[in-house]
This record gives sequence, C-alpha cells and structure tokens, in this order.
Amino acid sequence: MNRKLLAALAASASALMLCTACGSNTAETSTLETTAAPVTTAAPESESAAETAESIAAEDIEFEEYVVAQPGDAILAIVDGQWYVQYWGGIKETPDILGYDAGIAHIEGDGDYTVSVNVGTKGAQFDITGDPENGYKCGGLEFAAVQVLEGTKLFPDMCIEVKEIRVDGKPIEMTAKNFTSSDDGVEMRANIYNHYVSSFPEDAHTADGAVTGTFGEYSSMIVKTEDFSSWTTVEVDFTVTGTGDAAPAEGGEDAESAADGESSAEEASESTAA
Repeated sequence: MNRKLLAALAASASALMLCTACGSNTAETSTLETTAAPVTTAAPESESAAETAESIAAEDIEFEEYVVAQPGDAILAIVDGQWYVQYWGGIKETPDILGYDAGIAHIEGDGDYTVSVNVGTKGAQFDITGDPENGYKCGGLEFAAVQVLEGTKLFPDMCIEVKEIRVDGKPIEMTAKNFTSSDDGVEMRANIYNHYVSSFPEDAHTADGAVTGTFGEYSSMIVKTEDFSSWTTVEVDFTVTGTGDAAPAEGGEDAESAADGESSAEEASESTAA
C-alpha cells in the first residue's frame, strides 16, 4: 500500500474524527517520551524523485527524534490543506509526518507555553519525498488547535488563551479570540482553525467564564488560511490558567504575603524568647 493511499485513508479517518468532534489519541504513561524516528517511505512524485529515493538509504540518515506526547502534554495538532502532513501527538500506528522534532510542552501549572511543528526536518522531508534535503513546504491548512492530552481529566478548569501564532517565524494576524473546550471529553482544546465546529460547545469557556451565542469576538477559526498558503514551521505561544497549581509570581502579592508571614513569625519568636 503506497503513501498516497495511506494518506487518503488517514484523511478520511481524520475528517470523520473532527466532524464528530473527537480529539487525538492518548497514551498510557505520564512522562515525555522520545523514540527513534520510525522509517516510512514516501510515494515519489516523479521518476527523478523515485531515483533519488532509491539512492538514499534510511540507515544513512541521522533523523531527528520522533516526539510522542503523553498525558499532560500540550501539542500543536495540525493538518495541512491536503490532509496529508499532520501531527496529533505521534500516538498512531501510522507515524505523524510532523512528529520529528515536534515542539511540545508539559503543563505544570498556570503559565506561558509554546508548541510547534516543522516540516523542514530530515525525517519529514524523507517521509514525503524520499530526499531528506528536498525543501518541501506544506500548502494550506485544514485544521489547527492547541491540545492538552487528557487535559479534561487532569485540569478540568483549565483555560488556554492563544497569544501569538508565527508562520515561518513571522507573527500572523488573529481574526478573533479563541475559547477553550473539550470536544471529546478527554483532550482540552483551543481551536485555531476548525471549520467543523460552527457553534460553541456546551463547555466552551474563557478565563472570564462561559461563552455562548454566536461566533464573533470568539470563534473556532481565529486565523486566515491564506497565511498558511506555503509554510515550513508553525509556532503558537499560549497562556494557561485555571490549573489550580500556579506558582506565585516572583515579587508578586503572594510573595509579599509570604514575606510578611515570615516576619510575623520571627517577631513572635523573639517576643516569646524575651
């Protein structure tokens, strides 16, 4: 079975998954895991590409680490315009092409995080073209979201706020604000571009509370697809709140309260000693 047929089957399965508002698969452990890059073979686009693929042996290439996300990890789930190049956390029988050197973030409490994907890796280029130095770029965007694997169970009150999106290092315009929801009852998701969702899910919320009504200020599509007409890397900065495990800001009110408490304790101790 060649790669294009596999891609077509994957596309159909992924489209059905999104139409039914499902999320990505999950893993069984809770620690970050990187594995040796799985070797797959791309369907050459031409005779010259086929010759190149035959002349380059996978064992001669130093592939980047293939990143497999675990529960509690945030990922950039993304699908290109052809439903071919994808990343869902690397937890699939058919490896995600964008799994090589994927940027994931383990959520350890409230704070700022970044997730990313890169089709310019040797692993992705080899999977797509058979040539690790081909320079292939993705075209279009069918789906994108920040997802926290098993986030609904781990952080039921979590809120994800997308702060900035960069395509090939350049910040792009966000046309609306994102909301947070659990489309499948497992993953916590902040949609960046999801045209399969046309209204707010029942649990849609932001840091200010629930969101209802019709899309406008908030939407499941907060970017313009033309900004993804040709891309190699996508990076997303986001802020997480509501985990119930936020560390006090250095020098903030919590720190000042702690300092006051220590001071009072010392004074009481001195008074007792006197």
